[in-house]
Order: sequence, then C-alpha cells, then structure tokens
Amino acid sequence: MSERTEKVSNLIKEKTAEFLSRENNGSSLITVTMATVSPDLKKATIFMTVLPESFEQTALLFAKRKRPEIREFLKKHMMTKVIPFIEIEIDKGEKNRQKIDELLRAK
Repeated sequence: MSERTEKVSNLIKEKTAEFLSRENNGSSLITVTMATVSPDLKKATIFMTVLPESFEQTALLFAKRKRPEIREFLKKHMMTKVIPFIEIEIDKGEKNRQKIDELLRAK
C-alpha cells in the first residue's frame, strides 16, 4: 500500500467512525476497525465490528443504507479530488482474533 492510499484509508476510517457514531441510535456500539482503498482511490471498503453481536446484521444494514450520506460527509471533510464509492463489511478478522483470545483464556 502506498503512503497516499494509506493516508486516505486512515482518513476514511476516522471520518466514517465519526459519522456512524453521530448517526447511530445508541442501541449498539459500532466500531470502524479498518478501511481499505483501491490504488485509484475509486473504491473503499470499510470494516466494522458491532457490540452486542446480536445487533450485527441490523447495524450492517443501517451502515449500508447510510452509504450515500457517508460519501457526502467524506466529500465535505476530505481534500481529495476523488471520493471513493463505499462498501461496508463486518470485520471477520477481528471476530476471529477475539475468538482465539477467548479460547486461550479458557485454558
């Protein structure tokens, strides 16, 4: 990953987290764990975790519904020529890490 795409990824992560925390109704805790951006900056994938886990699908649908608003928010807060189109996914890597931690603690 180039320095430019890394900076844009971090900015998208921060700004998306800010937007979702403001728009979330508080029934669940949505944490943006990571954002990846294509080399041409036209596509971004945002990864998130949700607590409690039972609200995961509801929060994912909420975030996906808000994609146009997230993109508008990014337009206002990013000084880049290209604003990426956004995909949102649950961070499975973080879930797997938490599961491993639980298993190690159980021993």
